[in-house]
Amino acid sequence: QVELVESGGGLVQAGGSLSLSCAASGRTFSNYRMGWFRQAPGKEREFVAAISRVAFSTTYADSVKGRSIISRDNTKNTVYLQMNSLKPEDTATYYCAAGDAALPSALGSSYHVWGQGTQVTVST
Repeated sequence: QVELVESGGGLVQAGGSLSLSCAASGRTFSNYRMGWFRQAPGKEREFVAAISRVAFSTTYADSVKGRSIISRDNTKNTVYLQMNSLKPEDTATYYCAAGDAALPSALGSSYHVWGQGTQVTVST
């Protein structure tokens, strides 16, 4: 099955931007819906954004809608999350995930492969 490795996290000031990447290896990347989730210390994992197999459909959590863009490049086996106007409450470990279906989903149970995560810290 596919393996996922996230990168691009770091420390940024409030109002700044970050671009996260998730590189996939293994099986055909375009077979998978892809999603981004995040988990802050002491909180449950929450959905951030998701994209369909061939990028014709996306969905976002209300908390990031209008500030984030999910995209994918199936020729590079990579999914991206561009985050703008970052807030301290965006601080979390961000995970990408892959699922065996066409359409994007906000449900964690819709994904069966997860990356190891990348830390995003937004300072005031």
